[in-house]
Amino acid sequence: MLGLSRRALGIAPSATLSIDARAKELRAQGMDVVGFGAGEPDFDTPEYIREAAKRAIDEGKTRYTPVAGTLSLRKKIAEKFLRDNGLSYTPDQILVSSGAKQSLFNAFSVLLNEGDEVLIPQPYWVSYPEMVKMVGGVPVFVATPAEEGFRFTAKTLEPFVTARTKALILNSPNNPNGFALSRDALEGIARLAVEKQFYVVSDEIYEKLIYDGEEHVSIASLGEDIYAQTIVVNGVSKTYAMTGWRIGYAAGPKEIIKRMSAFQSHASSNANSIAQYATEAALSGGEDYLAEMVREFDARRTLLYDLVAAAPGLSANLPKGAFYMMVNVKSAFGKSHGGKLIQSSTDFAALLLEEKHVAVVPGEAFGEPGHVRLSYATSRERIQEGIRRMAEFMGELQ
Repeated sequence: MLGLSRRALGIAPSATLSIDARAKELRAQGMDVVGFGAGEPDFDTPEYIREAAKRAIDEGKTRYTPVAGTLSLRKKIAEKFLRDNGLSYTPDQILVSSGAKQSLFNAFSVLLNEGDEVLIPQPYWVSYPEMVKMVGGVPVFVATPAEEGFRFTAKTLEPFVTARTKALILNSPNNPNGFALSRDALEGIARLAVEKQFYVVSDEIYEKLIYDGEEHVSIASLGEDIYAQTIVVNGVSKTYAMTGWRIGYAAGPKEIIKRMSAFQSHASSNANSIAQYATEAALSGGEDYLAEMVREFDARRTLLYDLVAAAPGLSANLPKGAFYMMVNVKSAFGKSHGGKLIQSSTDFAALLLEEKHVAVVPGEAFGEPGHVRLSYATSRERIQEGIRRMAEFMGELQ
């Protein structure tokens, strides 16, 4: 019988990519669009990394690599984990994939059976629940308090743990809200995971983008028991402005990584060989570049926060990491612009894009319907212009 699978029909497209696509359509029509939607640094990949890729091409390093990644890259990643996170992994505990997104999907594919539950704190990155559903898992959403910057603790999570809980998705520093969990909070979560016996999939892709003296702590470093129950996911997309290079990696217990590698061998084989050699170079330097990027993001962060605080009807928490801010737009609900009623953040985002040519992502995509997400991975000038238009939009609501 012809038709599509129920699983495929149940998967929602990425809202962030949809907004970005519409913004590009408007730009193609000659419109001046301020884009707060896309989650990628607006910096060029550093020259030393680009040069390493060119050398790899010239040296003929363009063939298949081992599915798990080149041994030299996995050794370099192991060095990074030890240096930055106090985590000791051997190369056979590391898998290189085509982006951190594939690393996450690999993990869910080998951990979850049909009906297994996965704890997902709200707000969450748009792809987490969809990936869980794609492999037959059940997302269990855990509401977190906006007034506390959406931070959560073991006490927040514990009421949602059941006999079917298989994993928790942990993302700190966080997309979409920019929080960074404290060591104390992570220690409590680690104790809960060990006590209740569920895995932690720790997405640490934003670990280097952290502000105000906050400390990034990898939950896997908090003891032997939680180390054995954690799959750490990271990559070079955000830290080294390498989004298009598509290199992510995962580290964890040897048997889990072995199964993830077997899954990947049939799904996609190895990650791009040239990008692997570029990543090896990336992990061997770049401290000055990274410090400069973090300083600029920090300046944009505080600028955006101040502008939002001064705009009528908008409010936000000051992010501590990543490059996103969740902005509360509930005051616009029940009002109209140009005769069109705003009843949700989806309505708000759509009208703002069409009327003021400002692209934001509606909070429904993140499980937080009263907010929109803004990325400050854009210039200070564009941030100022974008919030000026948003304030103008708010002032025109009836």
